[in-house]
Amino acid sequence: MRTSSIVPKTPRRFVRTAVLCAVLWISHALGAELKTIAILDFDLVDDQHELSPATVEYQRLRAIRDQLQDEFGNNQLYRVVDLGPATALMKKYQSEMQLHACNGCELDIARLVHADRVMIGWVQKVSNLILNINIQIEDAATGTVLLNKSVDLRGNTDETWRRGVSFLVKSIVEKNQGNR
Repeated sequence: MRTSSIVPKTPRRFVRTAVLCAVLWISHALGAELKTIAILDFDLVDDQHELSPATVEYQRLRAIRDQLQDEFGNNQLYRVVDLGPATALMKKYQSEMQLHACNGCELDIARLVHADRVMIGWVQKVSNLILNINIQIEDAATGTVLLNKSVDLRGNTDETWRRGVSFLVKSIVEKNQGNR
């Protein structure tokens, strides 16, 4: 007789657990709005600047920024905000120093465009064959660093830069590091 009283409880327990899981999943899906992010212009840190002109790299900096914007949106990592209203402020700061090393100016820019997060990025060119793409995501309200990522490149071509950014985004997606 004891077994007959246990049997009916098991399906009820299972149903209750399944319903609870479904409710939690739906509430998470509906309540998990994407945080906004301001993706600032990338800086070039060129250790060999006197040996080769960096004009091609400056074009690539813009291309990888645009690629990150697209991939962040496509992968629903963040909702990217328009930096148009902060253009003058960014140019002012960029005339004085690089954005990745401006000691908090990135937060001013992010707050101006009402972003929850701000991403600064820089490419360090060690030589024409060795480069690093670096990104840092910060909380725009507090300045707390939420994520640092870097990828090493071997080769200085449009394709290696694109692959480097794709690798960074893939890593963020796989490790569930978006929308923090």
